[in-house]
Amino acid sequence: MANHKSALKRVRSSERKRLRNRAVRSTTRTMVKKARTTLEQGDLEAARQAIREAVRTLDKAVSKGVIHRNSAARRKSRLMKRLAALEAKK
Repeated sequence: MANHKSALKRVRSSERKRLRNRAVRSTTRTMVKKARTTLEQGDLEAARQAIREAVRTLDKAVSKGVIHRNSAARRKSRLMKRLAALEAKK
């Protein structure tokens, strides 16, 4: 355990950040999963809406520093690729 005053403060602030990051990461994963399942169901309009929400949450996670911007870009790209394939099929 930390002994210095500044180290104790870092422990407290790190715990706060960990909890916030965990909540944001969980929400992001949920939204991406919803978008993927909606794509698999084949409903084009619902898929567009779900992807819009997923992209929004990914961008928020990047702005808060929870995930790396390249990671978010990769996930968004994969979702858009699946959406384009669905649109081409219809």
